[in-house]
Amino acid sequence: MTDDQIKKKTQETAKKLFGKGVKMDPPYLMWKEFDKDLANDFSRFITGNLYSRTVLSLPERQMVACAILAAINATDELRLHVNAALNVGCDPAKLTEVFFQVATYAGMPAVNQALEVYRDVLKERGEWPVKRAQV
Repeated sequence: MTDDQIKKKTQETAKKLFGKGVKMDPPYLMWKEFDKDLANDFSRFITGNLYSRTVLSLPERQMVACAILAAINATDELRLHVNAALNVGCDPAKLTEVFFQVATYAGMPAVNQALEVYRDVLKERGEWPVKRAQV
């Protein structure tokens, strides 16, 4: 892929993920304050190359990202990715289930933190309360 093609793919993927919903600055803006060229390299790799691969769909990638971020208690990043997950069509009931699954590996404090972030994002988007999954 040419540099222009990667740049275009980065912008398209970023728009799908982060184009609506929660109003917060993506980490990319902070990265640019320190090193614009490196920020562009990171963005092209993460969003233009990795997230645009088709082995996993964007909703699948976002569920993985949300599970990992919940497990490591990265709440600011989780807020960004919960919003992105909803933007690309993740089923809210499945996302809830993902957060409860984290209990097995990271404990209930991680689940509680993740659910709090998730609820806040849903409220900001006007999508609270979320429907419960059928068991």
